[in-house]
This record gives sequence, C-alpha cells and structure tokens, in this order.
Amino acid sequence: MARYQCPDCSYVYDEEKGEAHEGFPPNTSWAQIPEDWACPDCAVRDKPDFIPLDPGEVGEKAAASSTGGAER
Repeated sequence: MARYQCPDCSYVYDEEKGEAHEGFPPNTSWAQIPEDWACPDCAVRDKPDFIPLDPGEVGEKAAASSTGGAER
C-alpha cells in the first residue's frame, strides 16, 4: 500500500489506513480518491499536488527527494 504527502502541511494519506473522516475506509487506493479531493488538514492542496512517498519517508526529507533537492 502506498502513501502520499501534502506538500504544504505534510499531511500523509496512507492507503492502508484510509481517512474515515473523509469517507475513505482502510485500504482505499489513491486511484479511488476523487481528483477534486483537497487535503483534509490544510485544504490548500488538491490530490494532483500530493507527493508519492517511499516507505518510511515523511516530512521535509520527502519534499527534498521528490524535487531533487538536498537536505540541509
């Protein structure tokens, strides 16, 4: 199962956990999330803005590696 992170607030959508408050039960795949879905924490970013995470990757490290930048 994959995880996706909001680049603004660092909220992580985990397919395995789902997001009950948004109506997505556990094991809801990213493909099943509507394209117009917005981040439930900041409501600034939409689904296409989310960054796919490698297992165990969260926070600024994920943002740096997804943009090719280096951690400082």
